[in-house]
Amino acid sequence: MSNEIQARWEQVLLRLEKQVNKHSFDTWLAKCKPVAFYDNTIIIEVPDHFSKSWLADRYAPIIKQAYEAIMHEEVSLQFIIAGQEVDQPSKPKEKSPEDTYVNILNPRYTFDTFVIGNSNRFAHAASLAVAESPAKAYNPLFIYGGVGLGKTHLMHAIGHYILENNFGQKVAYVTSEKFTNELINSIRDDQTVEFRNKYRSMDILLIDDIQFLEKKERTQEEFFHTFNTLYEANKQIIISSDRPPKEIATLEDRLRSRFEWGLITDIQSPDYETRVAILRKKAQLEGLQNFPDETIAFIADKIHSNIRELEGALIRVSAFSSLEKSEASPQLAAEVLKDVISPSKPKVITVPVIMQTVSEFYGLRVDDLKAKKRTRSVAFPRQVAMFLTRELTDLSLPKIGEEFGGRDHTTVLHACDKINGELENDPVLTETIKELRKRIRE
Repeated sequence: MSNEIQARWEQVLLRLEKQVNKHSFDTWLAKCKPVAFYDNTIIIEVPDHFSKSWLADRYAPIIKQAYEAIMHEEVSLQFIIAGQEVDQPSKPKEKSPEDTYVNILNPRYTFDTFVIGNSNRFAHAASLAVAESPAKAYNPLFIYGGVGLGKTHLMHAIGHYILENNFGQKVAYVTSEKFTNELINSIRDDQTVEFRNKYRSMDILLIDDIQFLEKKERTQEEFFHTFNTLYEANKQIIISSDRPPKEIATLEDRLRSRFEWGLITDIQSPDYETRVAILRKKAQLEGLQNFPDETIAFIADKIHSNIRELEGALIRVSAFSSLEKSEASPQLAAEVLKDVISPSKPKVITVPVIMQTVSEFYGLRVDDLKAKKRTRSVAFPRQVAMFLTRELTDLSLPKIGEEFGGRDHTTVLHACDKINGELENDPVLTETIKELRKRIRE
């Protein structure tokens, strides 16, 4: 290892030490060793297969971010197992424009590896329809949902499918943040024409995390014209976000309306059965066919947040089991994941958690609580959700109103007063509120 590589790594570790707890740092990051750097790729040696999977799934983004902050340029990471040879090319391979985009599709994110459940069935069907008939089924396709629920997986799966079944199609996958940074660089370097040609010559454009364009007027302007060019040329556009178009603040109306031209579909948190299926699929992909079913059931029961954390928990338990040479039992899982599932760790209660819990209880969709509907079947659950949000969070009345579809603070105050008044004389509502509090805090 050269002095320069070692020096950079020490700077990276200093940054990472501030971002993760000491136990995680010592267990995973301190044992890594950068062994080579070429063609903007950092080769990092790790002890074993489990460490490789865990680091790639959990820590690669922050390691990459730390390197880029130090080096002031974009880099890629490659993890290798100790003893594995590094094939360093004598001359960096020139990349075609298509390679620049296609190569960042994650090989693991395909339709075959996507686990279908009630929470994502429609989004999967819509994505497959778009992949099978680009620009003919739904254009644009807009997928939204919380962090780690599978939006990016579906986008990559669409890209893979089109590349495998439509020879010669040019596919670009890019995050909104990267799109913005490239635009800024092109303006600085007087290369805006090249930037525009790059994206407007694509057959398929997949743009992730579109909410990043909030308050970025110049980028919205550029994307608006890129969207128009591609749409008018009958090219497929797929967009993802953590919220529907109507809830992206400061998004220009002309962009919002274009996002609504096609199909908008959401992905919800997976139910228990889907979580079990996801864990079994992950175990299969990681070569853990003998991972105990009872431990999978335990993890599925305890980890509800998102698929990323769910899969990360399985890798973490299997890694500790391998390193400690012990059975991956539910007891071991409870010990290894105690920082994630510890009952003593207070749960952070957020508006999305409250909305999801209340909407499920009343048989509604989260969108119903934000919509303008005033029928009692929707208005009353909305008032309950507002009441619980005021009680269980520190948000101000105006902020609560904003979360519930941009309502005025007086509407929130009225809802809270109404529920408080009814609680005095309605024992059924009292029990309902008690049950909802319990579910929200679980």
